[in-house]
Amino acid sequence: MHLLLDPDKKYAIALAGGGAKGGYEIGVWKALNEMGIQYSAVSGTSVGALNGALMTMREYNRAVDAWSSLQMTSIIAMEEGEAQKLKKLFSGALPIGELREYLPKIIDLFKEGGLDIAPLRNWMKEVILPDKIRNSDVELFVTTVSLADRKGLEIKVNDLDSDEKILDMLLASAYHPAFKNEPLSDGKQYLDGGAFDSLPLHVLVENGYKDIIAVKLTGGFGIERIFRIPDDVNITLIKPNIDLGGSLAFDSERALYHMETGYYDAKKALCGLYGKKYYIERTLSDRNALDWILDRYERDGKTDQLRRLIEQELPSEAKRLGVKDGDYYELMIAILEEEAEAREVKPLMIRTDRTFMRDVSDAEIAKRKALKKE
Repeated sequence: MHLLLDPDKKYAIALAGGGAKGGYEIGVWKALNEMGIQYSAVSGTSVGALNGALMTMREYNRAVDAWSSLQMTSIIAMEEGEAQKLKKLFSGALPIGELREYLPKIIDLFKEGGLDIAPLRNWMKEVILPDKIRNSDVELFVTTVSLADRKGLEIKVNDLDSDEKILDMLLASAYHPAFKNEPLSDGKQYLDGGAFDSLPLHVLVENGYKDIIAVKLTGGFGIERIFRIPDDVNITLIKPNIDLGGSLAFDSERALYHMETGYYDAKKALCGLYGKKYYIERTLSDRNALDWILDRYERDGKTDQLRRLIEQELPSEAKRLGVKDGDYYELMIAILEEEAEAREVKPLMIRTDRTFMRDVSDAEIAKRKALKKE
């Protein structure tokens, strides 16, 4: 695989908010480490602020351990049984019958001010090392909203002069609206930075960073700040193409899956891999791809009118599969991906296009054998 970025440069990393989906960002970090990508600044919103603190500390193993053991009760103060129901509610998996029974409890909980996050405070004290942030060679910026001042804030965490202030501002960035909002040590209340800037690119650009890797978590709380990005700023975007689930459905098993997905998505973005749900290294030419497509249609008896196939049917197929631009190669990959998904070919691995063809074919043969046995 060919790395598209320059390993001799130092990059800035922007980490989006997304709550329980934050393990994805740790997977991206793993890929950056493997590919030798250096960074000198991190900005984070909400869970991105917490992950950004770990990146600033350069404590990858600590981050993996923390996410691998994270549960609802690590974040919210409640009994295990209630925590499991809440996780199902936030992930959309709570049955209707249980939802009707549980809803009044949730309403009462929010009438009392929201979810008690005392465990999150304790988790942060165990995981975050403020002294390492203060003395790091990496600049850390976080976003939050001061409710007292009614404005969004972009804070350089390294400059805060006490451990308490560092932990407070990281928590301030992650103060989800569902949480019980209690004043911090300065007597002020804060709101999740996603209400100001869910993908904190602005603070990096304002501080002079030109080469930025942005990690976006789709479906989270908040909005992206709109501003003009200068022509000399280069942004490489890494984001999931699948639904990562609810932002408050914390679960260690899900976090491990998110980490794996983030790792492969980073490889895709940084090495120019093809595919939406799969990770394909290109070895074939556009002509090879067209030949494969024609062979496929010929097997189906659809190549009698070649001009009609090229000018009408293939553009129609590309539209159906969401291939807006690109060449025949991208259409071939889209066709293969559809077949691979239908045949339950494992997505989380890197394959060459030839290997992908073989795996899809093998899956089809296995499926036919299974049907014969039935």
